[in-house]
Amino acid sequence: MARLLLFNKPMNVLSQFTDRGSPSERLTLSHFIDIPGVYPAGRLDRDSEGLLLLTDDGRLQARIADPKFKLPKTYLVQVEGEISEEALAQLRGGLRLKDGLTRPALAEAISVPDLWPRDPPVRCRKSVPDSWLRLTISEGRNRQIRRMTAAVGFPTLRLVRWSIGGWSLDGLTPGIWRELRI
Repeated sequence: MARLLLFNKPMNVLSQFTDRGSPSERLTLSHFIDIPGVYPAGRLDRDSEGLLLLTDDGRLQARIADPKFKLPKTYLVQVEGEISEEALAQLRGGLRLKDGLTRPALAEAISVPDLWPRDPPVRCRKSVPDSWLRLTISEGRNRQIRRMTAAVGFPTLRLVRWSIGGWSLDGLTPGIWRELRI
């Protein structure tokens, strides 16, 4: 029976258990999870928050992380500016980034989600509005969501991965994990 941990990764935490080569101590998964033999299935950038899955099963890890399995990943994204229908249509159609064409995404504008406060808070500018969207992709290129929103003219301010496949953050606050046996 495989172990699967659902972890709500806080901002400024590395998606690995050690921080090699850093002169300063940065937070890693080992500050939150003390279970030997589990490893992240995919990753989240240090400046991103949300769902990170960890498992002790290599096959499951590959099914979650490998883009060939097209497992949907849903993100709640705060962007600078009022997201336009034109920008959402571009995201839905796929975008040409430096590393090639993205697969089409599910993209919709949403009202401000009920999330925990971010630490540090997102910088607020009175003269520049912001908006939120829900983006679902089925691949996972390096910093893909941030590059996609920037490509359509709406830089990402906050990025929270809400779900991967059928697993979600429901009931998990930042820094907390839950184990499933599958």
